[in-house]
Amino acid sequence: MSYFGYENILSMGGACSRRQERDSEDSLSRGFSRKYCKSGSLKWWTSSFSYPSMDIRVQKGECSSLLDMCVQKISEDVDRHNTFSMLPRDISQQILNNLVYSRRLTGGSFEAFRDCALQDLYLGEYAGVDDSWMDVISSQGSSLLSVDLSGSDVTDFGLTYLKDCQSLMSLNLNYCDQISDHGLECISGLSNLTSLSFRRNDSISAQGLSAFSGLVNLVKLDLERCTGIHGGIVHLQGLTKLESLNMKWCNCITDSDMKPLSELTSLTSLEISCSKVTDFGINFLRGLQKLVLLNLEGCLVTSACLDSLAELPALSNLNLNRCNISDRGCEKFSRLEKLKVLNLGFNDIGDTCLVHLKAGMTKLESLNLDSCKIGDEGLVNLAGHKQLICLELSDTEVGNNGLEHLSGLSSLEKINLSFTVVSDSGLRKLCGLSSLKSLNLDAYQITDAGLAILTSLTSLTDLDLFGARITDVGTNYLKKFKNLRSLEICSGGLTDAGVKNIKELSSLMCLNLSQNSCLTDKTVELIAGLTSLVSLNLSNSRITSAGLQHLKTLKSLRSLTLESCRVTANDIKKFKSTHLPNLVSFRPE
Repeated sequence: MSYFGYENILSMGGACSRRQERDSEDSLSRGFSRKYCKSGSLKWWTSSFSYPSMDIRVQKGECSSLLDMCVQKISEDVDRHNTFSMLPRDISQQILNNLVYSRRLTGGSFEAFRDCALQDLYLGEYAGVDDSWMDVISSQGSSLLSVDLSGSDVTDFGLTYLKDCQSLMSLNLNYCDQISDHGLECISGLSNLTSLSFRRNDSISAQGLSAFSGLVNLVKLDLERCTGIHGGIVHLQGLTKLESLNMKWCNCITDSDMKPLSELTSLTSLEISCSKVTDFGINFLRGLQKLVLLNLEGCLVTSACLDSLAELPALSNLNLNRCNISDRGCEKFSRLEKLKVLNLGFNDIGDTCLVHLKAGMTKLESLNLDSCKIGDEGLVNLAGHKQLICLELSDTEVGNNGLEHLSGLSSLEKINLSFTVVSDSGLRKLCGLSSLKSLNLDAYQITDAGLAILTSLTSLTDLDLFGARITDVGTNYLKKFKNLRSLEICSGGLTDAGVKNIKELSSLMCLNLSQNSCLTDKTVELIAGLTSLVSLNLSNSRITSAGLQHLKTLKSLRSLTLESCRVTANDIKKFKSTHLPNLVSFRPE
């Protein structure tokens, strides 16, 4: 078919494709952001999806429509097209999204989208985006509603191009370290903005926040890791529609910054973790009657702040991880009757505190007690919390006897027992929890025998056996968990023979078999049929560059970690360019 033919089909298909575009927005298939940290576990996944959604019907074995094939063909030959402005807007949008997702878009090919009246430009974390792209972005004019330039090299000058995009409602400039107060002045006139994000910017000052005072329609503002904004919160007082404010990791924020927040009575979500706010500063929040979520993790607050928090009638989600909470004064927790989510991890609390949670929190659905001094006796106070869905007990003193008190929590979907003293025999107490979907048993004393006990938990989708002593024998029991999407077994006891059982888990998306030094290229061959895999970690094994050939079938793979294997970064780069176009992160790099 000629290029003219493809474009004719596309121009006729615009109307019917709008529903398809909406459907694809609800599907999975987004790329990864660049933020990763080293670890042998899936826990290093610290980022969110940030690329435009794509149609994944092909991955599911469904046939592509003629329209899909035309979009794909034009994307592959994009350099042969000078402009897409004659096409219906939603078709141009699909072509652009395809190019971004497949990483084929360049500054030169982006020029073809000039004057296409596009509504959404998702270029977050995309290599090469800088001021030279901004003129084409500006050409979308009043049609443009959403722009993501996070992680780009756009500067203050580049933001001047946005002045013609007066309809813009969402702007993401996370990790754009070349933007300063001067750049903020360029967006001060975009009064239709409802969502604005400037994560991790050390150049924005308190005075720079004055540019936001005219953004009266803002509903969501993200200033996470903006370390120079102390004293500037006063400029936000007039944003009466603001519902969500994120100032996590802004360690410059103090009690004096809390007073202006008392004017933001529409706030439903406030995150000020790792700041210098104390109990005194929390007093200023008493008037936030609509506040649902409050994140105080790592703040200098004690149990005394609970008096102020009890004045917040809508509060249902409270994060007090890593604060100065102790058993002293914890009786005040009983006043927080509306709480559904409570995080108390890494505090100096013990079984006494749980007594008061029993007394007042009848709606609690999620409780985090990570690294607290909780033992078996304390768990008796959780036995009546039948509505609990998520329970975090990692690194506590909980053992087999304590699990007896949890055996009646029939709504429980997620439990973390890593680094506890629970052993194989105690796992029998969990067998009746038929709703359980996520189970973390990262503990040395868990063995194949414990895994055999758990085979009745057929609803499991996430199973973490990172440090458990699982061998090839134990993998036989994994066949019972046909719904598993995430699996970690990293204690070194597996060989290729054990992986034969794992290859049957066709729903797996994340697989971590690192630290199993006996695994060879045969393992890669065995898992080649797990075509839903998005993340694969086989570090510290005997995998070689020859084994990469078996990964050709894993077209959904976004992350591949082969540290301390007989594979070089160049081997992976070469293989990626030919066979794994969607691979975003790989190690070694």
